[in-house]
Amino acid sequence: MNDSTLTFIKQHRNDDIRQLALTKPASDIDLKLALQQIAGWQTARRKLPDWAACDNILYPPHLNMEQASSQQTAQYKANVVERWGGKDTSYVDLTGGMGIDFSFMARAFDKRTYVERNEMLCQLAHHNFPILQLEAAVANDDAEDFVNKMARATVIFIDPARRDEHGARTYGLADCTPDVTLMMPVLREKAEHIVMKLSPMLDWRKAVDDLGGASEVHIVSVKNECKELLLVIDHRASANPTLICINDEQRFCPSDTTETPTCQPTATDNSALDNTYLYEPNASIMKGGCFTEVERAFAMQQVAANSHLFLSNTAVKSFPGRSFIVKQQCSLNKRELRQALAGIDRANVAVRNFPLSAEVLRKKLKLKDGGDTYIFGTTLPDGNHALFVCRKIG
Repeated sequence: MNDSTLTFIKQHRNDDIRQLALTKPASDIDLKLALQQIAGWQTARRKLPDWAACDNILYPPHLNMEQASSQQTAQYKANVVERWGGKDTSYVDLTGGMGIDFSFMARAFDKRTYVERNEMLCQLAHHNFPILQLEAAVANDDAEDFVNKMARATVIFIDPARRDEHGARTYGLADCTPDVTLMMPVLREKAEHIVMKLSPMLDWRKAVDDLGGASEVHIVSVKNECKELLLVIDHRASANPTLICINDEQRFCPSDTTETPTCQPTATDNSALDNTYLYEPNASIMKGGCFTEVERAFAMQQVAANSHLFLSNTAVKSFPGRSFIVKQQCSLNKRELRQALAGIDRANVAVRNFPLSAEVLRKKLKLKDGGDTYIFGTTLPDGNHALFVCRKIG
C-alpha cells in the first residue's frame, strides 16, 4: 500500500462505501484496496473496537470479516482458556483465519502458534500481530498437516470452516473443513485441552456424540442471538459434559442445580397458570434445552411441556432471559379477546408451541406491531390454546 492510498483511507474511512466506489481518485490510489480497508475498519469499529483503535491494522475482504468472531465472543473464549495459561504453556490455533480469536485467546500462553492455510491471511497476521503487541509464530499450512508434525501443546483451538469449496454453508460436523471427526485421535494425542468452535446451528448433543465426548459445552449468545457452540475436550470428556449457557452477562449452568442434568422439559398442571410473572429463557438456554433445571433453579413451572415459557408468583431479578408481569390470560374466544385486549391497539407478539405464526396471530388480533404490551401465544397442558398479555419488566 503506497502513501497516497493510505492517506485516502484515513481521509475517507467514515464515508459511505457505495458513494466512494463511484469516485475517481488519483491514478496512484488503489481504490479497490482502499475500499476494502475502509469497509473493514467500519466493521471493526462496531465488531472489534480494540482492533479499530489501532492505527495501520490491515483488514481482509468482506467474507473474512463476516465470518470472524466479534470481540465479545473472542474475549469470552479467552476467559475460558486462560485457566490453562502461564509459564511453559503453549497454544496452537490450527485455523487462524483473520486472527481475532487468536489475538485474544493466545495472550495467556508462553508460546503461541497461528496456523492458516490461506496465504493472504497469514500475511495479514504477520503485519497485524506486532501492531497488536502480540508475539507469535505464523505458519502457512493445512491444519491436518501441521497437527501431525507439531509438538504437544497445552491447548489446541480449531474452528472448522462451515462452507464447502463452492461457498455454500455446511452444517454437518463431518462436512466442515477440516473434518474434525477424523482428526480427533491425533488432536487428543497432541493437546492436553482441545477447544472447538462450532456452528450454533448444530445439535450440541449430536456433536458431542460424533466427537466421542466432551468435558464442557458452552453455548454463547450475544444480545439474545446464539452465535457459537464452544466445546472443550480433554481427559474428562464424556457423553454428559458440563453445559454452560451464556448470553452477554447472563450465565446459567445446569450442573449447578442438579448432579445429573436431564435437559428435558417437564409438564405442569393448570394450577401454575394462576401465577402472575412470566419468564422467557434466553437464546442459549433455548438452545441448551435445560428447562427442567431452570424450573429447579428458580422455583417456577413451565406453562406446558413444550412451551418453554415459565410462570412464578414471585419476581426473579436474576432470571437469565426476559421477565414479564402477566396482566391478562385468555383463550381465543372472541368475548375473552375483547376483554383482554380492551384499549390495546399495538403489541409485540410471540408464539411458543402455537398453531399460528406470530405475524398471523398479530393480524388475527388486528394489532399493530410494537408498543409496551407483549402477547405470548402458547398451548396449555390440556391442549387448549391461550394468550398471555404482559408488560415487560426492566
